[in-house]
Amino acid sequence: MNAAVRLPGRFSRHALLIATAAVPLTGWAVHAVTLHKRLAATRKDPLTGLLRRDAYTARARRLLARHGDNVTVLMVDVDHFKTVNDTLGHAAGDAVLTAFGTRLTAWAGPHAAVGRLGGDEFAVVMELAAGHREDRLQQLVRMLHTPVTLDDGRTVDVAASVGAAAPDVLGTRDLTLLQRAADAALYDGKHSGRAVLAIKETVTVPSINGRRAGRAGTAAWGRAA
Repeated sequence: MNAAVRLPGRFSRHALLIATAAVPLTGWAVHAVTLHKRLAATRKDPLTGLLRRDAYTARARRLLARHGDNVTVLMVDVDHFKTVNDTLGHAAGDAVLTAFGTRLTAWAGPHAAVGRLGGDEFAVVMELAAGHREDRLQQLVRMLHTPVTLDDGRTVDVAASVGAAAPDVLGTRDLTLLQRAADAALYDGKHSGRAVLAIKETVTVPSINGRRAGRAGTAAWGRAA
């Protein structure tokens, strides 16, 4: 005669019901975590960990809306990046880009919008008022001109061109206009070791293919130490 199967413990049947009900919930939780990771991956550049263009733009606009005239917009290019790739290899180029991403994040802080827009082009939007702007931009230039150490112990001399734009100077909180002005300022100081702040006239210079060659109408701060 077959004996009835008994579940051990006083609350065994109740526990079994809870466990059975939890299985689909656990499945949904795992799915939600996986989905969150995939969404995060679409927002972040896989090499540097910085925001991709769309995620950067959304955060940058929120910062401009929240902090207004106390915001500074920066465009940053790695100088002579092609030479690094051609002479030292793409692994060294990737190390330089990663180092720049780390330095920009450390400099700007956790609440800033720091993005890699493509190639060796970076952008930063952060709360930075006029009274601190000069010192902080000089600090950034020094950081970006510090040699990068590769995994094999070799060091790479690096440099960057930095252009900045600010709503209190230009009279606009439009992100597109501020980035264009910062880009023009960047080209004014290209390869000079300076951070260049756009002034009002910079906004009126037309762009060419979305980028602006260096023009008059900017002020420069700080040659790299």
